Amino acid sequence: MSKNAIMLYSALGHAYFHMFTAFYFVIVLTLEVEWQLPYHELVSLWTLGALLVGVFAIAAGWLADRWSAPGMLVVFFLGMGACSVAAGHAAGPLGMLVALSGLGLFAAIYHPVGIPLVIRHSGAKQGAALALNGVFGSLGAAMAGAVTGFLLERGGSYLAFVLPGAVVMLTGAAMLAGLLRARARGRGGIAVPSPPQRRPQIAPLVVLLFCLTVAGLVYHATQTAMPKAFSLRLDGAGIKTVGLYVSLVYVAGGLCQFVGGALADRYNLKLVYLLQFFAHALLLALAAHAGGLYLVAVLCAAVALGASALPAENMLLARYTPSKHHGLVFGLKFVLFFSSGPLGVELVAWVNRQTGQLVWVFFLLALAAALVCLGALGLPRKTPPRVEPTPAVAA
Repeated sequence: MSKNAIMLYSALGHAYFHMFTAFYFVIVLTLEVEWQLPYHELVSLWTLGALLVGVFAIAAGWLADRWSAPGMLVVFFLGMGACSVAAGHAAGPLGMLVALSGLGLFAAIYHPVGIPLVIRHSGAKQGAALALNGVFGSLGAAMAGAVTGFLLERGGSYLAFVLPGAVVMLTGAAMLAGLLRARARGRGGIAVPSPPQRRPQIAPLVVLLFCLTVAGLVYHATQTAMPKAFSLRLDGAGIKTVGLYVSLVYVAGGLCQFVGGALADRYNLKLVYLLQFFAHALLLALAAHAGGLYLVAVLCAAVALGASALPAENMLLARYTPSKHHGLVFGLKFVLFFSSGPLGVELVAWVNRQTGQLVWVFFLLALAAALVCLGALGLPRKTPPRVEPTPAVAA
C-alpha cells in the first residue's frame, strides 16, 4: 500500500476517533429523554471507556512497533465501528456501558499508531503535516456535533450510533482489502525513513508528559461540558442547534491547526507551546460566566488555541525521543493524555451535580491550563534539531 494511502487512512482515522469519542456527549442529551434518567448518571457511562482510551494506548503503540501499524489501523476501524453499532442496540445502562467501554478500547489504537506514521512520512514540513492530520481530527469533533445532531433528530440515539459505526467498519474493510492486494502484489512494505538514532532526553520528556497529562484533563472536560454549557446558556437552543455550535467550535479549532503547524515549523517550539496555552487559560476563565453567542465565540477561540498547540507538542515529543521508540513513547503520551479523560468527565458530572451549572468547571480548567504553562517553562531553551533521515528502507 502506498504512503499516500496510509496517510489518507491515518487522516480518516483521526477524524473518526474524535467523532466517536465526542458524539456521546451530544447523544446523552437525547438519552435523558429516551430513558428518563438524569444527565450525571448517563454521562458517567462513558467514564470506563474514556479510561480505556488512555490505558490501552501504550499496548497499542507497542504492538504497532512490533507487528504492523497499518494492521493496527484496520483493527481500530473494525473494532470501534462494531462497538458503536452495539451501543445503538443497547437496551439500558448496562448494555451501553459495555458498548462504550469497547469503543474506548479500540479507539485507544489510533494516536500511538497514526501520529508516528504522520511524523515518519512528513518530510521537511513536519508541522504542516501534523496540522493537516489535526484538521481531520477537529473535523471529526465537529461531526460529533453537526452529524450527530442531524441523526438524532431523524432516528434518535439508535441511528446516531449505528450509521456512523457502519461507515467506520466499511472504511476498515476497504483498508484491509488494500493491504491484502498490496501483499499479493509483493508490495506490502512501506518505504519509511530510517533516521540516525539519538538518546532519549529523560528530563524534558518527563516535563512534556506532565504538561500533556494536564492538557488532557483540560481537553476532555471542555469537550464533555461544552454541549451542556450551550444547552444551559443559549436560550431556547434545541439539540440540533447545540450540535451545530459544537461543530463550529471544532471547525475553528481544526483550521487554526494550520497556523499552529506553520508557527511550529518556523519558531522556537517551546515558546510557541507556552504562549498558546497561556492564551488558552485566559479564554477558559472568560468562559466561566460567558453566555449566548459570546460563549460560543470564547470557546471557539479557546479550543482553537488548544488545538493549534498540538503540532508543537508532538514535534517536541518526537525531538526528545529516538524514532525506533516513537510508537511506545507516543503510546505512553496517550495513556497519560486520555487517562485524564475520566477525571474530566467526572469533574463535569460532579460540578453539575453540586451546582446545577458549569461555572466552576471553566475556572478550574483555566487554572489547569496555567499549570501547563508553568510546566512548559521547565523545558530547555533550545530544542534539539530535527534529525534528517538517511535513505529509506522497507518497514
